[in-house]
Amino acid sequence: MNRVLSLSPFLSLNPFTNRLVVKMSATAASNVGIPAGSLVVKPPAHPTYDLNGVIQLALSEDAGDRGDVTCKATIPVEMEVEAYFLAKEDGIVAGIALAEMVFKEVDPSLKVEWYVKDGDSVHKGLQFGKVHGRAHNIVVAERVVLNFMQRMSGIATLTKAMADAARPAYILETRKTAPASGNVTLETVNKIGQSGVTYISSGALTHSVKALDISLKIDTELALEVGKRTKRA
Repeated sequence: MNRVLSLSPFLSLNPFTNRLVVKMSATAASNVGIPAGSLVVKPPAHPTYDLNGVIQLALSEDAGDRGDVTCKATIPVEMEVEAYFLAKEDGIVAGIALAEMVFKEVDPSLKVEWYVKDGDSVHKGLQFGKVHGRAHNIVVAERVVLNFMQRMSGIATLTKAMADAARPAYILETRKTAPASGNVTLETVNKIGQSGVTYISSGALTHSVKALDISLKIDTELALEVGKRTKRA
């Protein structure tokens, strides 16, 4: 049986001030038919949960309705190329699923292939993925893809380093986005972890992270070969 407290207002005259006073009376109502769960107020959705919306905003900010003007001026519209992801330093890869969403948003016909998965280690000089399709669309997607992947991979790389240094303590996620207190860094976390604490939170994972250096390189030799064969080079 559901019981709800009902507040009913009524007017009365204050004999001392001759003013009308609003009073509230509380009564308990039973069997009002309102499920208890429906009274719970759900928190608002976080804006970054809408990844497609974030991707569209990033693409609009970067290229708008103009595309990549340099690419348009130098490469035939129908030219197809193959580009590969190159790690330019050691680290941990993150953002692969988001990168695929960006490519799909720009051109669903682009073919993406990965040789690693999120959380895998990469070393300098490693080719860890490739994308094939129209050069114009690959170049439009490239900057947004790399912006996301470099940032996310930088966070993943620092997180792995701090987690290793903090043992036997555990590193927790953090809500910090700006330098707010604590001074928990890669240089200090080992000493803190050895002090006997169980969990450590560090804002440096988000507000002070260095992006992992990743490139998307177009295979120019293949592009020239295809261009000559189709008389578009």
